[in-house]
Amino acid sequence: MLRKITPVGEPVDDLLGLYMGDERRVDGRPWLMLNFVTSIDGGTTVEGTSARLGDADDKELFMTLRAVPDVILVGATTVAAEEYGPVRLDDERRRRRSEAGLSEVPVLAIVSGRLSVDPEARVFSDSERRPLIITGPDAAPAKLAMLGDSADMIFLDDLTAPAILAQLGAVGVVLCEGGPTLAGQFVAAGLVDEVNLTLAPKMISGRSARMTSGAPADPPLGMRLDRALMGKESLFLRYLRA
Repeated sequence: MLRKITPVGEPVDDLLGLYMGDERRVDGRPWLMLNFVTSIDGGTTVEGTSARLGDADDKELFMTLRAVPDVILVGATTVAAEEYGPVRLDDERRRRRSEAGLSEVPVLAIVSGRLSVDPEARVFSDSERRPLIITGPDAAPAKLAMLGDSADMIFLDDLTAPAILAQLGAVGVVLCEGGPTLAGQFVAAGLVDEVNLTLAPKMISGRSARMTSGAPADPPLGMRLDRALMGKESLFLRYLRA
């Protein structure tokens, strides 16, 4: 049976409490979340970044979701394209995390197979909150010394989605912010537990990548709609593994 979603629904007074209150638990590994914004026609970037797709409501939800995990995971290409900086949360979000027994700010973990990240990038500008770089056997040796003072390093012989989650196994929740190749690896491996999708009311055409790319999931990873929120313009959908 189809149901209408209309703008007259009950307002969400405590968005942070809503998302921090969701149960996230899976046996044997961290819970893996994805967060993406797409246009109506499925594009994820305009001129290389997602900034022009989101609105004020999307930004609020983005910051809310960042207050949920132990680790924020992102690929090096996305770090460069979106000009990532250190993870910063406002006082209220930091306080609520502390009350929930979490660190004030989640760890930012960057996956970079060849250590292609720029040592002078803004993401390394906070010496008190060094990002974690997860790399593998193809890492460029010349970059090791350059990045050693700016980040903590983890070397994996097998830089795959299962190996990355296994390495992060001591944490409870991981939020993957992309890009499509990294997210696609988790989908293909059947390791995605939650998807938060912002549907922006825009059509962009062009050649923008999809949310995920790479090897197909076989069989397809089934998800179920858990929650739908409507902002001033955008639609916010939360899916859980079926």
